[in-house]
Amino acid sequence: MGCCSGRCTLIFLCTFQLVTALERQVFDFLGYQWAPILATFVHIVMVILGLFRTIQYRPRYIVVYAVWAAVWVTWNVFIICFYLEVGGLLKDSELLTFNLSRHRSWWRERGPGCLREEPAARLGPPDGRALVPGDGCALEHSYVEALHSALQILVALVGFVCACYVVSIFTEEEDSFDFIGGFDPFPLYCVSENPPGLLSKQASFSPGEEGTAAPADH
Repeated sequence: MGCCSGRCTLIFLCTFQLVTALERQVFDFLGYQWAPILATFVHIVMVILGLFRTIQYRPRYIVVYAVWAAVWVTWNVFIICFYLEVGGLLKDSELLTFNLSRHRSWWRERGPGCLREEPAARLGPPDGRALVPGDGCALEHSYVEALHSALQILVALVGFVCACYVVSIFTEEEDSFDFIGGFDPFPLYCVSENPPGLLSKQASFSPGEEGTAAPADH
């Protein structure tokens, strides 16, 4: 396959996915978003699996990557609905933190153009971290998170289609190779060939046989 093949495209997509997932994981850690942290960690493992198995021509593992890409799309759709408060979801709830902390998205206080407000002394949360959103944000944190998820959905959909294409190509190549006897332990061309030892034995016994058959003619 050339560099413009579906395999090389899938390798590039997996690499890009890995970079974007690591970037997202960093900001999820900064915001103590435990549910996205776990989901992104599994996503990173699956992307690495798909990347190396694509390099090694392993179509079965690429199928696993394609299935996970569909699951990843579903998860990011939920994240978009969560931050845009679709379907009764509330972005200020503690759903993504498993009710373990009062933290919210890191972009809530440090988004583009935000001016962070520190809470007054002795009036803040017990952990001493600001929970109030920043003022004057050029883009609210909910839209920043939604754009992150939208990017993940776009790349995952392209990766899903490309993975299905690569699996079909690998399967066709394996079928064609098996058809010509590539995986046959006893290829057809070996049937018509005589072992070298048998040929040498026939050559050594041929003069004796002619000598013993000569007196019978007399």
